[in-house]
Amino acid sequence: VVAQAALAGGVSVVGVIPHHLTTVELMGRPIGELIVVNTMHERKAQMVARADGFIVLPGGFGTLDELFDVVTWGQLGLHSKPVGLLDVAGYFTHLLAFIDHGVAHGFIRPHHRGLILTDTDPARLLDALATYEAPPGLVRTNGLEQA
Repeated sequence: VVAQAALAGGVSVVGVIPHHLTTVELMGRPIGELIVVNTMHERKAQMVARADGFIVLPGGFGTLDELFDVVTWGQLGLHSKPVGLLDVAGYFTHLLAFIDHGVAHGFIRPHHRGLILTDTDPARLLDALATYEAPPGLVRTNGLEQA
């Protein structure tokens, strides 16, 4: 649905999928450009290298896996791109409370909490992503931006 809406709005769409999921995930003809890779790690690296930023919509384990990978890679300085959660109907409320719990207990540094932008309104989230600056003090290796 997101890909179809993007195409309808005149935006190009690129899908990246590991080969082993093509028979499970691809229904009908692909929408936009499709890149088939060998592993999930290659998929994530391709998506990070191609993206200007990330908006996470409600989803399951795969979505959370990709969220935490992209945040961790930002924390490690492998990219400096913004990450936003679109908190539709409070979907991420408990996850954000858990992350704040990690900050309160010293497992997540407060400035790393700033790696995740959140809003319930898509336009405001896009504005926040557009003006994002990575927290100071992160090591910048640019490892995935050049993948």
